[in-house]
Parts: sequence; C-alpha cells; structure tokens
Amino acid sequence: METLLFPFQFAFMNNAFLIMAIIAVPTSLLSCYLVLKGWSLMGDAISHAVLPGIVIAFLLNIPLIIGAFVAGMFCALSTGFLAANSRVKQDTIMGIVFSGMFGFGLVLYTKITTDVHLDHILFGNMLGVNSQDLLTAGVIAALVALVVLAKQRDFMLHAFDPVQAQAVGLRVGWLHYGLLALISLTIVATLAAVGIILAIGLLIAPGAIAFLLTKRFALMLPIAVGVTMVSGFSGVYLSFFIDSAPAPTIILVLTAIFIAAFIRANIMTRRATNITAKT
Repeated sequence: METLLFPFQFAFMNNAFLIMAIIAVPTSLLSCYLVLKGWSLMGDAISHAVLPGIVIAFLLNIPLIIGAFVAGMFCALSTGFLAANSRVKQDTIMGIVFSGMFGFGLVLYTKITTDVHLDHILFGNMLGVNSQDLLTAGVIAALVALVVLAKQRDFMLHAFDPVQAQAVGLRVGWLHYGLLALISLTIVATLAAVGIILAIGLLIAPGAIAFLLTKRFALMLPIAVGVTMVSGFSGVYLSFFIDSAPAPTIILVLTAIFIAAFIRANIMTRRATNITAKT
C-alpha cells in the first residue's frame, strides 16, 4: 500500500493530477462537438498554429497565453476566409495554414534567446506546472465549460445541421466562431500540461470514444469527461512507475481505450446484425 501511495507524497505529482483534472473537462466537452462536426483537423491546426503567437508574445513581453490565443484565432479565421474564397477544400487549406504557421513559429524560435525550452512548448511539462499555470487553466476551463453547457443544445444543432440551426433563428455565425474561440482558449489552457502537439489528442480521442460507446449525445458529454479523467489519472500515475513523460502516457492510455471501444462497438454491431438476420 505504501508503494501504491508513494506518488502522492510529491507536490509535483499532485499538481500534475490536479491540472489534468482541470483540463479534462473543457477538452472532453469540446471533443464531442469536434467529432460530430468533423472538425478534428481544425483542432490540430489551431494547436500547431499557436507557436508563432507564443514566440511573438515573448518578444513583446506580454503574457504568452495572449499570443497563443490570438494566433489560434488568426488560424481559424484565415482558414475560414480562404475556404470561402477559393476552390480548395477546407481540410487542404487547414493543412497549409497550420503547417505554415508552425514552420514560421519554429523559425522565430531559433532567432530568440529564452529559458523556455522548445520541448516544453511542444510536449508540455506537466511535472513542472506551478500555481500560476493551475490558476490560468482553472479560469479558462471554468469559462469554457460554462459556455458549452449553457449553449450545448445550440452547439449540438449547429454541429448536426447548420442549415436547420439557421432556419430556427440561431445565430450560426456566432456559434461557429464562438466554438473556434473556445477551442483556442482550451488549447491555451492545455499548453503548460501537454503542450502544443499532444493537446490534439485530448481534443479528439474522448469524443471519439464516447461516440463509439453511446448513440445519445446527452450521454456522450459525461462519458467523454469520465474517460479523460480516468485516462489522465492513470497516465500520470503509470508514468511515475515506468519513468516516462505523463502527457504521452495519457495519450497512450486514451488510444488503448479507443481500441477497446472500437472492438466493443464492432462486436455489438455483429450481434445486432445476427439477431436481425435470425428474426
């Protein structure tokens, strides 16, 4: 028992557990909408595109989260503008925009001198989060969760059928860009914990897993949050004993759960097909 409780004797481990619990809520809620709307690549694009904003914010001596948010919104808005004014498909434009901004950020980073290690920006530093990181993540997580829960029906209709949403009088433009702003804010909240690259895992996997486990959207949201909580705590806890980084370990746990959910969904589908065939 003493060995099992050993990780909880360290403050850095407790902080890692805490920030994972904080960011699990907004990432899980948004992942459900991203999966239903087919915006998984948008989350990937914004997560990579925040790098130049972080570097420019450092050069201007302003909070890094401001630069990250502005860069994320610039990526989202520019992608929408280019998709609406060209024959190129949106997924292609997203790939060009986020790779271009990510490359620009890497070039900028090589030209500055900073104590902030690039690995911490890209992959996070969950074991090094401080009280300021926890506060920032907590405020953003609470704001995003409140907005999503308050407008969940509107976001759901917008995700399933934007035309119908507009027909019933919803402000589709506000919902569209509001969702993009929430994604950008959430990525900012996850930067200190899992970094730019691994943030996309938390924005896709929980919703995909919940989608495989239930057909009711009302159940998708709590299932996604629960899966992320379990994966987060398991990944952080396991990383202590196998001497690995927490963030990649969490993603691996999420991947394992997704595979299990996929197998379960296939088995259930085959059983349903067999029962239908017999009747």
